[in-house]
Amino acid sequence: MNLTLWQEWTQSAAADHFNSVACGIFLVAIIHAFLVFKISAYAKHWDETHAGSFAQSPRKKFISQALHLLGEVEVVFGFWAIILLLTLILYPGKGWEVMINYLRGGDLKSADSAPTSKFIEPIFVMVVMVVASTKPVLDFTSFLLNRLVKFFGGTPAAGWFVILTIGPLLGSLITEPAAMTIAALLLASQFYVYKPSVSLSYATLALLFVNTSVGGSLTHFAAPPIVMVAGHWGWGLVEVFNQFGLASIFTILISNTAYFFFFRKELLSFKNKSETVSSLQSPGWLVLIHLAFIAAFVVFLTKHQLATILVLFTGFLIFLKFTRGHQQPIAWRSPVLVGFFLAGLVVLGGLQSWWIAPILVRLDEVTLMISTIILSAFNDNATIAYLAAQVPQLSENTSAAAGLRQAVIAGALAGGGLTVIANAPNLAGQTLLSKFFEGGVSPLQLALWALFPTIIATASFWLVQRFF
Repeated sequence: MNLTLWQEWTQSAAADHFNSVACGIFLVAIIHAFLVFKISAYAKHWDETHAGSFAQSPRKKFISQALHLLGEVEVVFGFWAIILLLTLILYPGKGWEVMINYLRGGDLKSADSAPTSKFIEPIFVMVVMVVASTKPVLDFTSFLLNRLVKFFGGTPAAGWFVILTIGPLLGSLITEPAAMTIAALLLASQFYVYKPSVSLSYATLALLFVNTSVGGSLTHFAAPPIVMVAGHWGWGLVEVFNQFGLASIFTILISNTAYFFFFRKELLSFKNKSETVSSLQSPGWLVLIHLAFIAAFVVFLTKHQLATILVLFTGFLIFLKFTRGHQQPIAWRSPVLVGFFLAGLVVLGGLQSWWIAPILVRLDEVTLMISTIILSAFNDNATIAYLAAQVPQLSENTSAAAGLRQAVIAGALAGGGLTVIANAPNLAGQTLLSKFFEGGVSPLQLALWALFPTIIATASFWLVQRFF
């Protein structure tokens, strides 16, 4: 007898009442994610109103710091994951042992399980972001992009096209957040200084977001949505490239070419007034060692060796001390926040399969891809991908399950540029470029200009899935 969706939900909720509690906390976290910009704006208003009294009133200063913290989108899931764990400890029939068992990779039915590497993906992303944000790696990628710009003529129009094409694709090697940072910095110094029109400014930002979201999908260790599911579904480098790599390249080239011809008159009117880096600023041997560290982290990720990754990372930090004359202070904030976000997602998402699985298995591939694109626009695409990885039916070794797996990740990648919260690296890009938008970046304008490359990405993924 086939059960309705509501009947399946009711049975699962009745089997363990904590399922409903976990779902409620997760939904509150989603609502919180929608409100982060309002919270951030209120935090600034609070500072303007009470800044003069912070010295006399530690309570007001604490409120200010708490508002700023809760206004960070990366903090949302980690914060509510802590609330979930505290609730699990206090919930009747659960307790401390069950909570520890869950964090170790077990379920909520017992307090006995073997340790697992439940948080290897969040820790890996944080570690690689730290390595990729070091001066030698940034120098190398900036030098590479600038040499390509010079090779294609060195004009602002050539720079625009190269940065928006190669920059996002580099995300497959140095992670999406690092690629976003480098591309945004180069666009700021080599494109936005020409004060482009409002339409071209938004089109460029939209291309940067969409291209970065899909550009990290040539490998299995760069795009957060893929990192969060690759281990669950047994995807390696070859599987990921075959499913998404070619379509991502098509998406970036077609979208950039279309917008280039649409804005060609304005792009070609810009005259050079910025200097590009003509030589590699860091020693070549140092760059190679940094890239070797990244490669080693990737190898140990595929082997699920969390302890080895942490030991190797400790060695890398020691290496930085010995080469500090060629280094700059580590930018810890972004990697730690992204790692905290993904860890919170693991904790919250691990208890949501009871209600998300019945929905996903009722959808065909096209509907699932479109639904994922829409959901990704209103939440980080890694969230949608991780929830899909919790669905047992999607892990089955069947052609139908394989098609659904590809559809849900394709949708998450395609939808990652529609809004600033659709993909974690978008926040870094907007922060670096928002000063070039009078009154700040308009979410509606961004979504409108991102719609075309999103459609191109959707069509590319669907065509490659069907004919390659």
